[in-house]
Amino acid sequence: MRQIRYVYLVVMDAFYTFLADDGWAIASHIALSTLMALFPFLIVLTSLAGFFGSKELADQAAGLMLQVWPRQVADSISGEIHDVLTTTRSDVLTIGAALAVYFASNGVEALRIALNRAYAVVETRRWYWLRLESIGYTLIAAFTALAMAFLIVLGPLIIEAARRHIPLIVESNENILTILRYGITVGALIVALFILHAWLPAGRRGFLQILPGIVFTMVASLISGVVFGQYLARFANNYVTMYAGLASVIIALVFLYFIAAIFVYGGELNASIIKSRLPHGVSLQAAQSLEHADSQV
Repeated sequence: MRQIRYVYLVVMDAFYTFLADDGWAIASHIALSTLMALFPFLIVLTSLAGFFGSKELADQAAGLMLQVWPRQVADSISGEIHDVLTTTRSDVLTIGAALAVYFASNGVEALRIALNRAYAVVETRRWYWLRLESIGYTLIAAFTALAMAFLIVLGPLIIEAARRHIPLIVESNENILTILRYGITVGALIVALFILHAWLPAGRRGFLQILPGIVFTMVASLISGVVFGQYLARFANNYVTMYAGLASVIIALVFLYFIAAIFVYGGELNASIIKSRLPHGVSLQAAQSLEHADSQV
């Protein structure tokens, strides 16, 4: 009974802190920044793929990114994404590509603001170092997406080689590739969440301190995707009637808004658990200030 009460108090404390930190407004900011950063990121992805001589990798990478989205949401913007990916680009080192990288990094900056608020930390690093870090994360994400897409392209060859050495593998290539695509995508998301919670905001947190929020984010995001997909399957025409030609953008924006709210609450949940383990009367800000002072000494 005591454990149930503890969980209830932590969950409610995280919710009230989420409201106090303007969680809904921050989620809206993240959703809009992510949607605006998506297409510059795809431009960077296409440019890098063209630089390495295989534009098909960009298409595979975009497919991986949309793999965990509800089909109705992914279908709503697939046409626009296809237009971006099929445009010939060789400007990987030009000013246009540099601006695309800069705008794509805005999504990372939005996540940093959310986590700094959630963990109640004050950012002391220089703004230009933060922007360079965000650009670095963006480029790493692009290279990682291409690398994962390359594994998918090589998937049939890997499966055939495995069959020769492991005769027990009898599933069709299509089933194995589907499992592989979902496994790679979910695994990449989990790693990305660990990196974001551990290193993106100011200060440092341990593995066990950020684990609860990451588990919540993954589970709640999957449930949200399924529920939102079912909702769109029945009422997608409502968006078309209300927003006309903007329906596809609004559908993607609403989905990203829900995911962003879940992400922000995950950070608040971690912070509430950390607070619950502090001595009575010690605030999260005070504890982190002491930790920062000790590290400086």
